[in-house]
Amino acid sequence: MRYSKLGRFTLILGALALVSALALAACKDDDDKDKTPAAEETPAGDETPADGADAIDISSVPELEDGVLSAGSDIAYAPIEFYIEGTETPDGVDVDILNAIGEALGVQVEFINTGFDGIIPALQTEDYDVIMSAMTITPERTAEIDLVPYLNVGQGVLVPAGNPGNILGLEDLCGLTVAVQLGTIQVDILNEQNAQCDEQMTIVTFDTNPLAVEDLRTGGSDANFADFPVAFLDAEESDGTLELVEPAPNPQPYGIGVRKESTELKDVLADAVQAIKDSGTYDEILAEWGLESTALP
Repeated sequence: MRYSKLGRFTLILGALALVSALALAACKDDDDKDKTPAAEETPAGDETPADGADAIDISSVPELEDGVLSAGSDIAYAPIEFYIEGTETPDGVDVDILNAIGEALGVQVEFINTGFDGIIPALQTEDYDVIMSAMTITPERTAEIDLVPYLNVGQGVLVPAGNPGNILGLEDLCGLTVAVQLGTIQVDILNEQNAQCDEQMTIVTFDTNPLAVEDLRTGGSDANFADFPVAFLDAEESDGTLELVEPAPNPQPYGIGVRKESTELKDVLADAVQAIKDSGTYDEILAEWGLESTALP
């Protein structure tokens, strides 16, 4: 299942720890933006590059010698990355940020749809140059790859409307069935919580988060656990059948994944993130998606 409300929607994050403080914020107009087809190249430089972009030297970066920055991404995680309805064109905050990074580096950007569970092995076998896929930075992942931080995002619990299980936090998931996407940090968090449960929760994993949400919607599970912006949008689009429990108050950074040996690429990506922050492009992108509170300091 893919999300359908992809042209224009409202999303606001007032503070990651207080859902009650959320108010309607930004709206997104597809016609005002350049789109990057999955596994197709989109020329950079059609617009004015980010301030300082011409100072980023990529001549020593082997991955960019062909003028293309290719990214593995699990494109089923709105509003972070998703396909525009009826197309194979990816959209989302990750897509916009990487396009801005590509523009700052003076290269084309290519998105390659990849299942999240195998996304790190595919990076290591050089199926693409980087991972750009809502990947939370964890010690386990940094042992395998390097990650360049670009957002701070917390988690949220999605439940049926009315919250029949009276779930107020992770500890209330003990003894229940929880649907979650395979390979995500949420699986790790649930396993850690399970170690503290007197009655074990049943963790049911799915290849994509939309499948996990569908399991909740059809009564197969009691809750869904996902990144907060994703869970928030799922609740908004559920026609009142789902609601969001207050998210975990400890947001953790997303990172752009690169191979350990790709030190030059890692350095220029960090420079490009700083360049789009300095130019204001970064803040504009987050504001357009209503994700201002996820900005890095």
